Amino acid sequence: MTVRYILCGLFCLFFAGLISPFVLMLCKKLKASQSILSYVDKHKAKNGTPTMGGIIFFLTILFCGFFLTKNDIFLGWFVILVSLSYGVLGFLDDFIKIKLHHNEGLKPYQKIIGQVGIAIVVSLYLYFTNRTSLTLFSVTFDIGFWIIPLSIFVLVATTNSVNLTDGLDGLAGGVSFVYILFFGLIVAMYANAELQNISILCFGLCGGLLAFLAINVFPAKIFMGDTGSLFLGGFIAVTALSSGLVLLLPIMGIMFVLSTVSDIIQVLHFKRTRKRVFLMAPLHHHFEQKGVNENRIVAVYIIVTITVCLSVLLGVAIVL
Repeated sequence: MTVRYILCGLFCLFFAGLISPFVLMLCKKLKASQSILSYVDKHKAKNGTPTMGGIIFFLTILFCGFFLTKNDIFLGWFVILVSLSYGVLGFLDDFIKIKLHHNEGLKPYQKIIGQVGIAIVVSLYLYFTNRTSLTLFSVTFDIGFWIIPLSIFVLVATTNSVNLTDGLDGLAGGVSFVYILFFGLIVAMYANAELQNISILCFGLCGGLLAFLAINVFPAKIFMGDTGSLFLGGFIAVTALSSGLVLLLPIMGIMFVLSTVSDIIQVLHFKRTRKRVFLMAPLHHHFEQKGVNENRIVAVYIIVTITVCLSVLLGVAIVL
């Protein structure tokens, strides 16, 4: 199976590498460009950069689903459809921004309704198909009905966390690549026949992410947009929930957690005191305002993610 996973990643890398120039060309032709918020002064030069690069993820995951999954494909396609649903929600957000030429797409309540609506469907599926067991290293326990509120929280929190992390060239893509690669390896270690397709999809999406990063690292030729960040958040959350390994998500995705926590702290503290804890939230923008080079911030985020994910992988290997 190891060879199959590697080949899957390479095939998807090749496929995504072929389509990336066409997606970039199409976004430029349609003038699907990003409007930078006025208060993000360090990013003024990025105004007008094409966005909606997450379309590359859409096409790559569909390619992987149609041609590389095997045997019992229902769970794999469930993961694909949930991820695409969140991606479509992000696409609508990006489309409105582009259409109206400003940085406000869907209203916050509209986005939350969409995220929660998809999450409710996922949680009910998990509950009624008895996917209510959680595994943490060698310990497995069943939470029954509580999978429903847990799933809703995880899906909404993760999609927003990845969205918040998407603030620097290569940041969300790089951190997501590392997380998904290691998560795919861990699922493969636990895998039964049904879960093999989750690992295949993880390695396939890693190929797509590598191709995307080739045109997204500083200076970015294209942004993933909410199209990509909500897709990635949905994929990360639904694979964790479907495999029963969701308790590993906040550990391995520690940099996503930090983005969300820093943003929450900033908002709550400002509402209470009218003062800010950070120069700008999420945390990566605070470091940027402190004068830390954008590439250095991205590199540190990726290195921390590699270190944590590798530690978890070794822990799983020891207990198994």
